Parts: sequence; C-alpha cells; structure tokens
Amino acid sequence: MFKPIALYYTDGYKASHKKMLAKGTARLYGTWIPRSLKYAPKGVKKILSAGHQLTMRWLHDEFQENFFNQPKDVATQFQKDMSNYLGMDYDGVHFEALHDLGYLPIRVKALPEGVETLPNIPHMTFINTVDGFAWLTLYLETVISSLAWKTSTSATIALQYRRNVAKWVAKTDPANAWLIPFLCHDFSARGLSPFDMLSSGLGHAMSFRGSDTLIVIPGARYFYDESKDEVCINSVNASEHSVSTTKIFTCGESQMIADWLVEFPKGILSIVSDTFDLWKLITEYLPANKEAIMARDGKLVIRPDSGDPVDIICGHLKGNEEESYEQYRDKIYRMREEKGIVLGMDKIAPEKGVIELLWGIFGGTINEQGYKVLDPHIGAIYGDSITLDRQLEIYERLEAKGFASTNIVLGVGSFTYQYNTRDTLGFAAKGAWFEVVEEEHKPKEGYAGGQGNSINRKSYNIYKDPITDDGTKKSLKGLLCVKESENGDLVCLTEQTWEQEDQGWLQTIYEDGIFKNQTTLTEIRERINKLVDVEQGG
Repeated sequence: MFKPIALYYTDGYKASHKKMLAKGTARLYGTWIPRSLKYAPKGVKKILSAGHQLTMRWLHDEFQENFFNQPKDVATQFQKDMSNYLGMDYDGVHFEALHDLGYLPIRVKALPEGVETLPNIPHMTFINTVDGFAWLTLYLETVISSLAWKTSTSATIALQYRRNVAKWVAKTDPANAWLIPFLCHDFSARGLSPFDMLSSGLGHAMSFRGSDTLIVIPGARYFYDESKDEVCINSVNASEHSVSTTKIFTCGESQMIADWLVEFPKGILSIVSDTFDLWKLITEYLPANKEAIMARDGKLVIRPDSGDPVDIICGHLKGNEEESYEQYRDKIYRMREEKGIVLGMDKIAPEKGVIELLWGIFGGTINEQGYKVLDPHIGAIYGDSITLDRQLEIYERLEAKGFASTNIVLGVGSFTYQYNTRDTLGFAAKGAWFEVVEEEHKPKEGYAGGQGNSINRKSYNIYKDPITDDGTKKSLKGLLCVKESENGDLVCLTEQTWEQEDQGWLQTIYEDGIFKNQTTLTEIRERINKLVDVEQGG
C-alpha cells in the first residue's frame, strides 16, 4: 500500500525555507484564518469553526506512523530526494533532528468547533515549542491547509442549508420541526476523494443527521469521541438504477414496486423513480400499488434523479403576484377546455410536479398554518444538482402551491460540496510573529507558555499587505487574542503580549504530541442547534 513518509506532504519549495529564515530564528507564530466571503455561497454571512480535531489528529497520526516510528534513515532518504529534486546538495539535518526529538514540537490553539466568526478572525494559531524548529511551523502549512479548509467550508454551507430549512419549517409546518435534521441528506460521497468524503461528511453531519456517507460513523468516533454504541447519522433502504433495471427487465416497473413493498414491509423505503418515465411511474404504477402502500407500516419515498429539480418537484406551472398557484392553474386548464384541448396525464403531470401529483393520489392533511402535508405513507426526495439557491426556490414554489417544505427531502451532493476551493471562504495560513536568539544559549527545559528564557531574545510582529490587492490578503500582525464583543461577535485583538494571548476563545488543542481540550460531535451539534434556535425564536 502506498504510504509515503510524512515529510512529503508539503510544497516542494518549503524544503529550502529553513535557510531563508532570519538568522537566529528560534520560534515562529502563525495563523489559520478565513479572510473573505466574496466567493461564499449566497446567504453565508459568517464562517463556522470546524475540523480542527480532524486536522490535528490526522497530522499527528501520519507523522507518528510514517516518520517517527520509521528508521531514522527515512530522513536521510528524504535529503537525497531533495538534492535530486533541487539539483544541488541539500542539507536536511533538521529533519534528522526532528526524528531524534520524536514528536511534533508545536502548540496549536483553536476556536471551539461549532462557533461562527466574521472574516479575519483566526480559527487556529501555531507556534513551535522548541527553539530551532521555527521551520516546522512553515513546513506544516501546506498539509494543514489541505486538511483544514474542506471541513469548515462544508460545515459552513451545511449550516446555511440548516438555516433555510429551519426558517421554512417554522413558517409552513412547525409541528414537524423534529424532521429538520433529516431534510437535507448528504449524497456527496461519490463525488469526493476518500479523505474529503470524511472531512466534508463530518462538516455536513454537524448540522444534519441524514447522510449516506458511511465513513462519517467511524470518523466521528475516532476524531470526535462519539459513542461506539450509537451512530451519528441515519439513512434508509434505497434503490439505485442498477438494481431497478434488473427488476424492470425481468418483471416490469409496477411489479418491482409491489415486490419491494413486500421485501421491505416496515420503515422508509426510497425508490429511484426516473429510470425511464418518472411521470408514468407516479401516475400509473403508484396508483396500481396504492392499497399496499397505504397499508404498509412505513413511508414509500419517490426519488427523481434528473431534470431541473425545481420544476420536477414543484411543476412547470408558476403563479404570479396577483393570483395564487391554484387560480393560475385552473385558468390554464379552463382555457384548454374552452379550446377543446384534452391532455393526457402524461402531459399534465410535469405541470403539476411530483409533490402535487402525490397529493392527488394519496392526499394528506392541511396543518394549522394552512399548508398541505402529504400522507405519512408517501414522500419524496430529490438528490441531483441541489444548491442553496435551488433549495430556496423549491420552498418558495411549494409555498405558492400551498405545500409545506417538509414534503421534500433534498439530497445535497458533490454539486454543493465539491464545487468549492480553499478560496471559497478565503482560508490561508500566515506568519504573524517570530523570535530570534542573537547568540547561542542553553534553553531551559520544557516550554514555559511562550515566555522567553534568554535575555538575548528579540521578537518581531510581522504581516503582509500587498499594494496590488484589495485588502483581502492583508494578514494579522503579532500575537493574537480572540474575544467576544458587546454585540456578541468574536473580534481579534492584534499585537498582544503573551499574557493577553493566553486569554480569550483560542484554546490549546494540541501540544508536543498531546491532545487537549477536545470536543465531541454531539457538543458541536448542540452549539449549532443553539445558533439556529435563537434565530427561530426557540
């Protein structure tokens, strides 16, 4: 199995940076920070702190297994590779020194996962804890960056889906608010790399329980200390086109439904419904099996998987501001009748859309808010090309037709979670402070919370501010402290003393190979629930 030495998880140019540091550099302090929302999805106004434990646990394990636990000559081999790579003799004795040390000499502070910030608030800070290993803070930037941005970005987007769900459920069907954690379901696994499957899946799971990304279950246990006696996500029995076609080509689509109703007599059963003709399945095969569906102890869920999701779910007909959907629909149908135009159900079905068709066949109830809620034996999910914009349009179009938002589950896939980059929320790691030792000295043993242990030490607050940039890339300066302002937002204080830096919201989560102040997925969910509940008046 391909298991490279952990030193290779960096940009090639990092290999030469030790010699480029200012002479005598002993320690370097840097930040991991989201800098901008200019590329963020619509509606996102803050960034969710997420993924820090996943990042540091993976990094720790990787270096432990594939560097420190390996013979020292792996560092020698790396030096040889760098000599050939750079075309010159390469002095990599500092990698041998790291191997001799036996652990990563860094301290990582992080915001609690599940809290939100505006841009330019550091989510993590880093400093080497042993003199002479300032190069390591720089060296780890690449791998930390590659690990950390995805979870936070997906978690931020998932939270916006959650906010949209909560708003529309509160408006159209508050009695079924318990459904909120299941109304956006993670379908993204097949569009992501194996690690992104885990990191993005955990980000989604911070706001929702509905997920088909199974790696989240053991991932939450290992990285976020979830119970081994329970699972943190849920899904249902569901078909796909491959299994559907084996039935359709042997016994037909209507019999396929009938057989599966017998095979799965209880619980939720989801069937992909557009292998050939979605509208025929709904208008012919479902009525043919209606008695069995209504007698079943559970819900049959129809899953369209192609076409424009808004029109497929809500229908092609659209009302306008002057008249309701029903008035507009009746007017169109009346005009057809006057002209002698008779359309079969196969023509009218797309105009009605999935939810209205299911209502016409199975009925349901009208809740206290005046919205239609499908009979509990039938439902729908759509999982292709869903975005935040389409989510809102679906809810708005359903409301115009008098239907509650709880009638549809949205499958949120890689169309949402893969179409992002590190720049979506402007994540970057930058240096903010460093310290030099002007002459050799014998450092004290241990690490005294950042306090200097030599009178020959001198520190500098550093930052970048490109004149050709719009200000987004201007970095924070000096030691940092994150505190809560009077209006409840987190703010970052710059150019702090070590005593000030030791206060505030940033807490040490990793130091010299030891994990500290760890949290659980359950605790993160509780923080997120409070964010959304407060907004909904709960």
